Amino acid sequence: MTEPKAVREFDAATYDVIVVGAGHAGCEAALAAARMGQETLLVTLNLDMLAFMPCNPSVGGPAKGVVVREIDALGGEMGHNIDKTYIQMRMLNTGKGPAVRALRAQADKAAYHRSMKHTIEQTPHLTLRQGLAERLIVEDGVCKGIVTSTGARYRAQAVVLTAGTSSRGKIIIGELMYSSGPNNSLPSIHLSENLEELGFKLRRFKTGTPPRVDGNTIDFDQTEEQPGDKEPHHFSFSTPDSVYLKDQLSCWMTYTNAQTHQIIRDNLDRAPMFSGVIEGVGPRYCPSIEDKVVRFADKPRHQLFLEPEGRDTDEYYVGDFSTSMPEEVQLQMLHSVAGLQNARLMRPGYAIEYDIIEPWQLRANLETKRVQNLFTAGQMNGTSGYEEAAGQGLMAGINAALRVQGREPFILGRDEAYIGVMIDDLVTKGTNEPYRLLTSRAEYRLILRHDNADLRLTDKGHDLGLVKADAYAHFCAKRDAINAERERVNKVRIKPAIANAWLEAHGSAPLKDSVTAAEFLRRPEVDYDVLRELITVPDLDHQVLEQVAIQEKYQGYIQKDEQRIAKLRRQEAKKIPAWVDYEQISGLATEARQKLTQVEPATLAQAGRISGVNPADLAILSVYIEQGQRVNA
Repeated sequence: MTEPKAVREFDAATYDVIVVGAGHAGCEAALAAARMGQETLLVTLNLDMLAFMPCNPSVGGPAKGVVVREIDALGGEMGHNIDKTYIQMRMLNTGKGPAVRALRAQADKAAYHRSMKHTIEQTPHLTLRQGLAERLIVEDGVCKGIVTSTGARYRAQAVVLTAGTSSRGKIIIGELMYSSGPNNSLPSIHLSENLEELGFKLRRFKTGTPPRVDGNTIDFDQTEEQPGDKEPHHFSFSTPDSVYLKDQLSCWMTYTNAQTHQIIRDNLDRAPMFSGVIEGVGPRYCPSIEDKVVRFADKPRHQLFLEPEGRDTDEYYVGDFSTSMPEEVQLQMLHSVAGLQNARLMRPGYAIEYDIIEPWQLRANLETKRVQNLFTAGQMNGTSGYEEAAGQGLMAGINAALRVQGREPFILGRDEAYIGVMIDDLVTKGTNEPYRLLTSRAEYRLILRHDNADLRLTDKGHDLGLVKADAYAHFCAKRDAINAERERVNKVRIKPAIANAWLEAHGSAPLKDSVTAAEFLRRPEVDYDVLRELITVPDLDHQVLEQVAIQEKYQGYIQKDEQRIAKLRRQEAKKIPAWVDYEQISGLATEARQKLTQVEPATLAQAGRISGVNPADLAILSVYIEQGQRVNA
């Protein structure tokens, strides 16, 4: 057997920014860099898997949906793309407050991929190429490009890695294991090895997918229909209501049962999750069905969602039924579920193990500390989910372009965006499991709502050059209308003679004196539909009226959060100088010294968020910095 000849390396081209991987992170990173005017190369293993959805073909949900809105407000693409390709749209948590409401859309998987690929192909300054990046070009601690499996060397001033679950990916189905990326794609082996050679700390994570079944073999009469909303919703602030999809496809809900659970328990010895085959850490908030049955043994059933994968396919995704059981056991499990007794399995579920970079090795701009001008984003940073990946990709692409332009990094604070919360969590605390954004992770979630993402971030996107002039003009007009209407409702007064009949009819306390329309609007039972019955209301866009109502109703809570944010910003302003040597600070606890050295926090506020750094350590560090500054002055 002859040995393969060594691949001869050659210089192929030079760019400003190179992005490796065209999943949801890579697409946003490449588009951001190109739209900021940088000549950008997007290299991916397979052009047919660009923006692919190997797991649930959906976008949004609690916290995640807010991220998609934030991406859109900053000039990213995910919101536009799902608005063009969804087959169902729903607003979640409508019975709760605005801080936890979020959109969720079921995507046409194939259409989503085609639409994003077309956008990338039509974007100036952006070159799309199929290839396998195997090695980084690093000179004097600075990343200068990549080398592909064909020997092509592409040089650039900044590189963004978004390799996702392809990084030394291994698929596991029962006793079967083989090297693979998601959905049986080509794995990336040598890039992980190269990162280890460069001194990066990697670890193994695991995720999984459920089986897919033939929709023609589902008995939908035994399931509960989950239709989309009839009123218009959009992820992108620039999508008009007129293009709202009326012909939506329904999802369907069914449940596991005692028989399903018994099949799982009878086969736990063949479950890779419990037999020791799987070494990677899985997502706590998205466990496999076998993990649910073991962990929640008292639950008589678990809900499942049957979700269409597209308009031109009969393939259905069995949501919340993720499994790595042997294929024949998966079939038994499916056939025990109401509506799926005769379902034909089209694709078995599987677990996939992959490498991540320990995220504490990153700075807040997603640049690696070990290699300059190298940025990472997406699941290789330890997150789960398309939305989390896309948000990181956008930020990494922006910061790679800013590095090329010689400008300061763009960093979002925890008080500015869920994206800021996520990145700060990753680089400050690291993660021991696939990280998932939750509303509970954001301490200022009443400020970080899905409805006001444009008010929070569009100015920033415009300053970066990502929000186009027409979109910015539309935003400014909306903001002006909101401000004008808030001013108006704080002047117009409602008298008892006008309002009390309505209030009494609805069991609400009557007015004793006249109040402003804003004060009246703050009553829980009052909205703009009620105001229209009592006073004249301007003919304004529903988004404007929604924003005015929310800002008035929650004014007191919002003001309290703004006071807390002002305190946080004062702490964030206290920078930790580069000359600080934690080993030389007497009095610091050993754990605090180790963690501070590892994370290298930029500010005292960030240092205070590190696990293992207590208030006493923070006080000692603050005094040390003040003394050092006086000496250095």
